[in-house]
Amino acid sequence: MNDLQWIATFLDAQAAELGAAKNTQEAYARDLRDFAHWLAGQQNGLETASQEDVENYLVFCDSQGLAQSTRARKLSSIKQLYRFAFEEGWRGDNPAIRIKGPGRSKRLPKTLDVAEVDQLLQAARATGRTKEDRLRNTCLMELLYATGMRVTELVSLPASAARGDPQMLLVLGKGGKERMVPLSPDAREALQTWLAIRDKAQDEALSKGKPPSRFLFPSRGKSGHVTRHWFHTLIKDLAVQGGVNPEKVTPHTLRHAFATHLLANGADLRSIQTLLGHADVATTEIYTHVLDERLRTLVTEHHPLAKSDKRS
Repeated sequence: MNDLQWIATFLDAQAAELGAAKNTQEAYARDLRDFAHWLAGQQNGLETASQEDVENYLVFCDSQGLAQSTRARKLSSIKQLYRFAFEEGWRGDNPAIRIKGPGRSKRLPKTLDVAEVDQLLQAARATGRTKEDRLRNTCLMELLYATGMRVTELVSLPASAARGDPQMLLVLGKGGKERMVPLSPDAREALQTWLAIRDKAQDEALSKGKPPSRFLFPSRGKSGHVTRHWFHTLIKDLAVQGGVNPEKVTPHTLRHAFATHLLANGADLRSIQTLLGHADVATTEIYTHVLDERLRTLVTEHHPLAKSDKRS
């Protein structure tokens, strides 16, 4: 097999055996194709690459200014591929098994305070060319903040999940794992208002011979629903409209805000882990550090004894 066949077979196995999510598969594909392309430039390939080749590739990635987390992810992809190749008998060794990765940086995730979230929600209610656009934008933002969903989980929600004025939504997460997330009163109201508008538009499309969409947020694009990229652009626009620094705002920032605000108001880590769909509570523990840092900043900036001029 050539390199691309190696990668395709590996990805198929990941999807079939481990239930790897689409985004995970796409990340593996990008990383492995980049590695294969680099090897080709060295007159080499996946079948014959050595440990030194893998190490040199990581040095090359570093020289290109790639972030520590990106390099760690690329090495993880390469290790997964070669472990699979060894198990399948394609190679008699694993050239990446002894390589220690660059690790991941300890930076705390960016989050937003309650006032900034309110500004984004207000901007969603006022942003959009039509009333329908504004109602859709409001629903998206209310659901994102109320549930802490990942953006892919949000944009690909089926309309069936919203039927019957539910108090909780069934969300399909990473690896095909399902979880229930509760809805706030504002999110429920925004959801039912949007669903009525969405259903009316779908009925009109059906009367014109167009097939109905199964998604809550339908689109004419290939996926059938609004995309992550589209929503990322929307949330940046909402930040500008709402007077929030756009550099701080991404869909994932709202997920961080959801978790941090819950923790600040007394929720326990296990509950937050379940709501976020984290496989390991250690992933959720980062939010305790975020909260500690915010409290330290609050004291430093506002407590009179923390200011040198007051102490003097």
